[in-house]
Amino acid sequence: MSSAKSDTTGEVRWRTVTALAAAGALLAAGCSGAADSGQAGAGAGLGRTAVDTAELPSKFTDQNPDWSGCPKPDARQGDDASAPAKLRDGTEWECASLSVPLDYGDPEGETLSIAMIRAAAGGDEKDRIGSLIFNFGGPGGSGVVTLPAFAPDYSTLHKRYDLVSFDPRGVGDSDGVVCLDDRELDEHFAADMAPSGTGGEDEFQQRIADFAAACEDRAGDLLPHLTTANTARDLDLMRHVLGDSTLHYFGVSYGTQLGGVYAHEFPDRVGRAVFDAVVDPAQNDEESALGQARGFQLALGNYLEDCLGTDDCPLDGTPEEAEQQLNELLEGLEKNPMPTRDADRPLTRSLAWGGVAQALYSEDFWPYLTQGLDDATDDSDPDGSILLALGDSMNGRSTNGTYSTLQSSLTAIRCADSSSRYTPDDVRSRLDTFEEASPVFGPAMAWALLGCTGWPVDGASEHPDVSAEGSAEILLIGTTGDPATPYEGTASMREALGEGVAVEITYEGEGHGAYTSGDRCVKSATDDYLLEGMVPESGLTCG
Repeated sequence: MSSAKSDTTGEVRWRTVTALAAAGALLAAGCSGAADSGQAGAGAGLGRTAVDTAELPSKFTDQNPDWSGCPKPDARQGDDASAPAKLRDGTEWECASLSVPLDYGDPEGETLSIAMIRAAAGGDEKDRIGSLIFNFGGPGGSGVVTLPAFAPDYSTLHKRYDLVSFDPRGVGDSDGVVCLDDRELDEHFAADMAPSGTGGEDEFQQRIADFAAACEDRAGDLLPHLTTANTARDLDLMRHVLGDSTLHYFGVSYGTQLGGVYAHEFPDRVGRAVFDAVVDPAQNDEESALGQARGFQLALGNYLEDCLGTDDCPLDGTPEEAEQQLNELLEGLEKNPMPTRDADRPLTRSLAWGGVAQALYSEDFWPYLTQGLDDATDDSDPDGSILLALGDSMNGRSTNGTYSTLQSSLTAIRCADSSSRYTPDDVRSRLDTFEEASPVFGPAMAWALLGCTGWPVDGASEHPDVSAEGSAEILLIGTTGDPATPYEGTASMREALGEGVAVEITYEGEGHGAYTSGDRCVKSATDDYLLEGMVPESGLTCG
């Protein structure tokens, strides 16, 4: 790549796409359980935790969604997105809302409105299977925005399915959690994610406490009800209202955790289900964060090896030497933030760190990382604009300066799900282990363990129960180079679901999610399963 500063013409598009792809953002692999007022502990059957869908009041079960044209997404969903365009076959997107109980333990109480989007099946009505509901992860990603953005990748499935997605409770247009205003979020995300020294640690802890207090102040009544188990119940009500006897489902990243919890709660209602970029359901927060540190380190090494094999790489030497150069760049930003095209927003270490991590979600984004590093290492005129844009994508910041609920919703859902609460001493005692796992990503991921400390809601459990005896077969797809949901989690999910439930496909490649990677083997096997019910042989390897 040329060392000349890159043009901004195409930035809006790729910043939006990377933000959507980051639906499984850092620490997205949180833990789920079944927490709600008056409910039993995680893993208890529905009969003991809440009213089953079939027993809900008729105001829920007899809903007939009023599908109509979709407006432009609002700031909570992501202002970079425009109103969804027609599919290639001319199908219009339609939007509607679903009313669900705020508390399934009190279905006569308050309600929430869940934003939904669909594209009706494009083939003959006699060939229609039903609705295929997508969750693209996070937790915190807007399905109403993400599904239209990636719809071309699912065009084959549209022949026999209504393509459906939604903003989960507490996300986007479904009463999305807003804790800080846009200016406050700018300051929050620019601040150091890996503090050093007593003063830095005190400031870091105060920032987390202030964030939690702001969330309680602005969304306190909602926070106890943002568990994955409740979203699974919303999914079942959605299935019922859409007229399907079983749930046909496509979950990516955290969406696989949601799917696993659904299968646990409703094993007899699982239809054809695909889990891509599989979360490890057996890990607690520390184990998940450490696994991600190793996963991003692996992805970084793969990127550096690829970059060093070209003539355009701004780093040099061995991969180890190039990594050291990158780390020195990041560490230098701690005291000396780099100018960007936005004079009011220099590139800090945290924003650059997020930008590097963002680019590792897909090989498609590696060229942007290379250009961003090229700009940042220009001795005559260093420019952090591209790394800043990538970091903004990670944080859900639109080009107009507004934030979606992506990261705030992620924190709220993760802290409602996970009972793990760590202390600064816990983090300090684990720093060496995290740094050994990843010198670049480890320290920040270790300190992120404090994200739920002081949260105003107790979490449900250490990790979710996804045991699903009696469920139909579920297709799991794991990617060997996945940074955010490391490949080992696929086997763990298979074991946790129970004997005979899961069928596993391995994609030997890079990135977060295999179905949209372009690999024909993965796509063919998945399409045959979803469209024809042909279950592939477990152990199939693609790539």
